[in-house]
Amino acid sequence: MRLAALAIVVAALGAGVGHVDSTQATPARATAATDVFQGLGTWIDIYDTAVYATPNALAARLAARGVRTAWIETANDRSKTDVVDPAGLGRTVDALHARGIRVVGWYLPGHDNHARDLRRARAMLSFRTPQGGAFDGIAFDVESLRNKNVKQRTARVLDLLTRLRAEAGSTPVAAITYPPRAFERHLTWWPGFPWSQIAAQVDAFVPMLYTGGGFKGYDATYGYVARSLRLLRAAVGPDVAVHAAGGVANRMTAEELRAFDDAVLDDGTATGWSLYDLQTTTPAGWAAMARLSSLLG
Repeated sequence: MRLAALAIVVAALGAGVGHVDSTQATPARATAATDVFQGLGTWIDIYDTAVYATPNALAARLAARGVRTAWIETANDRSKTDVVDPAGLGRTVDALHARGIRVVGWYLPGHDNHARDLRRARAMLSFRTPQGGAFDGIAFDVESLRNKNVKQRTARVLDLLTRLRAEAGSTPVAAITYPPRAFERHLTWWPGFPWSQIAAQVDAFVPMLYTGGGFKGYDATYGYVARSLRLLRAAVGPDVAVHAAGGVANRMTAEELRAFDDAVLDDGTATGWSLYDLQTTTPAGWAAMARLSSLLG
């Protein structure tokens, strides 16, 4: 493992966690094609499928909050089926679409069984609702570290994204990742993470900027989020949209939520924002998201 080389790369990406110039230009690829990843989002994972029981009520609730995009997990690598509760998912997607809310389907590959990951990714892409609807975008949560062979893990991530990018056609594709600051703090997690190669295959990055429970207070939260966003933009360039996902929502205090807001605002390059996840977002969390929506549109 080339720790020294990685440290040099990290250092080159930028130092310090101070306020970043918010006048930086909006990424060029943040256009109608990637509009699905912009604005206020919320997250539903496969452990929260109870919300499928009342799809119309869910859609009304999210619309009232001003949610523009619902990110819904279709499966993970350990699921028993390629799509979890497809009937309930389909009804929910239709209800959300009826309220004008876009839906991004996301899958968590394990990188330890490539054939399974490809099959489940394709099942997400081909999924159709009872009314014939499809996902407005798809995303791959490539955070799994289960496969300890880093070289193989990287190759499988890139193969998955390359194949599905080609098969997705006009459907926007996003990569859900650890933030660069996490790799800076944990050098053994994923040496040589292929930021630029992934950027060539996706329309957006979604860094999971989790600070709740691990970073106490305003300064620590602000520093982690601000540095993560700064390093990410340096690593992927100006042309890929960024959706900033904070969390875990119910582990963040009011001042930590404000720090997340301020870091996103000061960075100035993220065009989407959310907290993970719907079921854990508190009234204070929704207020923090409403603040970002009011200031960023």
